[in-house]
Amino acid sequence: MIEQQAVISGTGISNVGRRLHQDPWSLTADAALAAIADAGLTPEHIDGLATYPGATGSTPGITGAGVEDVRAMLGLKTRWHTGGSELPGQLGSVINAILAVGSGLAEHVLCFRTVWESSAQDQLGGRSATLQSRAAREMNQWYEPYGAGYSTYGALSMQRYMHESGATRAQLGQIAVNARANAALNPLAVYKSPLSIEDYLDSRMISDPLCLYDCDVPVDGSVAFVISRADSKLIDRGRAITFEAIGSAAGLNACAAMMWSRTELKPSDVKLAELYDGFSILAVLWLEALGLVPKNKTGEFLQNGTRISRTGQLPLNTGGGQLSGGRLHGYGQLHQACLQLRGNGDTRQISPRPEVAVVSSGTTNFSSCLLLSRH
Repeated sequence: MIEQQAVISGTGISNVGRRLHQDPWSLTADAALAAIADAGLTPEHIDGLATYPGATGSTPGITGAGVEDVRAMLGLKTRWHTGGSELPGQLGSVINAILAVGSGLAEHVLCFRTVWESSAQDQLGGRSATLQSRAAREMNQWYEPYGAGYSTYGALSMQRYMHESGATRAQLGQIAVNARANAALNPLAVYKSPLSIEDYLDSRMISDPLCLYDCDVPVDGSVAFVISRADSKLIDRGRAITFEAIGSAAGLNACAAMMWSRTELKPSDVKLAELYDGFSILAVLWLEALGLVPKNKTGEFLQNGTRISRTGQLPLNTGGGQLSGGRLHGYGQLHQACLQLRGNGDTRQISPRPEVAVVSSGTTNFSSCLLLSRH
């Protein structure tokens, strides 16, 4: 498979936080240079660039830099690049990089994702004012007349899942409680204060049954990876993360089916799940789409939260996910997977160190997933 001709040779992350008011180019440079150095390379070795969503975004702060920005800022001489919003989930830029490396278009591709939503919202006078910006109005025009907000589709998905499966809010709330427990050990996470299931159930309702803690948090930050040829003599193959399979079909189920069709590994081989949780229900849907939990059985699986804890059967979102770690659009989950596979998770490192991990990004209509190993 073409994905097995590429590896993650380097990872990097900038400071992450609420309202940092740090130039997004600076955040991007911090993450990019860290990833390049982690790969044992210099900027002169980078001949490809990939990002999501590129230099333009749907709402203020959704993107902090485009490929041309980074090429100029770091003085890169690239042979190939891609950047755009209509990708199969945010990790679609990583999949594009894999395809470029595997087909010989590039040797070392720098992938990055930068956001500064938190500062952008602050500059515009808060989230409500941000939603009145021109770009946001164009995106929201079809459902605002009906009193529906961005969270409504997450709430409808959660309502439907609870109705069909019999799952309770107390069960599904373990996604958020677990994320907060893991975030407490992540120095870059934005929310670290303890969160109990009682706190979750008593929190402000956003769109029934979606409450405050079911929603991810906008932040400022940047994450970067270097995707290299697996046979490159310039990288440390012992530290590299292997791509076992990729999924890029439209929709969670089709995406997961594509990934499993490209490997001999099975869901039972996965010992770590870093899953997209823009809303907590999305992590639930990913668990079932990926075959990690039987259909309509996630409520039972989440009971008391023990199975998804760092010491449980299937550790989930070990850095706090997007719910408590911050909205880094799938790149944060991929960064955490790399740390765990390398054994660099510090106090949140799971034991035994996992050999196989799955990462996902995106929602029900644009999605991507990666199956990774440390072999």
